[in-house]
Amino acid sequence: MATSDALGELVNLRDLGGQPTGDGVLTRAGVVYRSDAPFPGDRDPQGLPDWPPRVVIDLREAAETKDAHPLDPVAQVHRIRLLEGLEKPDTDDDALHELTVLYQGMLEGAPKKLVEVFRLVLEADGPVLVHCAAGKDRTGVVSAMLLSAAGVRPDAIVADYVRTDKNMLHVLRRLNELPELPPGVDEEMVAELMATPTQAIERVLEIFDAHEDAAAGWLRSHGVTDDELTRWQGKFLDT
Repeated sequence: MATSDALGELVNLRDLGGQPTGDGVLTRAGVVYRSDAPFPGDRDPQGLPDWPPRVVIDLREAAETKDAHPLDPVAQVHRIRLLEGLEKPDTDDDALHELTVLYQGMLEGAPKKLVEVFRLVLEADGPVLVHCAAGKDRTGVVSAMLLSAAGVRPDAIVADYVRTDKNMLHVLRRLNELPELPPGVDEEMVAELMATPTQAIERVLEIFDAHEDAAAGWLRSHGVTDDELTRWQGKFLDT
């Protein structure tokens, strides 16, 4: 997909390093990057510890990934269809934001896929890029899981999630879903399209918090071993 020169690079990319745990330890840079979808011809990003990534985890659905991945073969690409086959979770709260329901549905309907993502990141020999289309929803849930499993503070996880807000206009333009705004239409008018509601990611954290050790306990309840969790913390925490 062609992009303008101004948008010929990832616009929602960041390193998950530097996030604080409850003990004040920071996550290590160069372990996990999160982003919107790469396009052929994108410029290499600047300011990351290492690029290209060694492993790419593409969370998009089959209809979104008809062509070869632009980082293949320089990276080992894994396609995990996180939303495939999901059903809307039962909820009695009609006031929930639709993204809150979607995120809850990922945790309830795709735990095996999320465990697979965790293990791919754990076993990677080098930096991992996790992305979907916008790098907001599917990537947001996975990022929250990886951060929480390392003991990162909930407020820091929420803050990382909402950082996408300022990037969404460029993301949508790269996806050709939003053209240049015409005269008289400002960015606030399309805020709903760009929203990263804290309610949605807070619901993810609530589900994790129902388990001892938050996401570590959630992963443990779905078959991840104590040894794997210990190795993840050793890999991701800058101790």
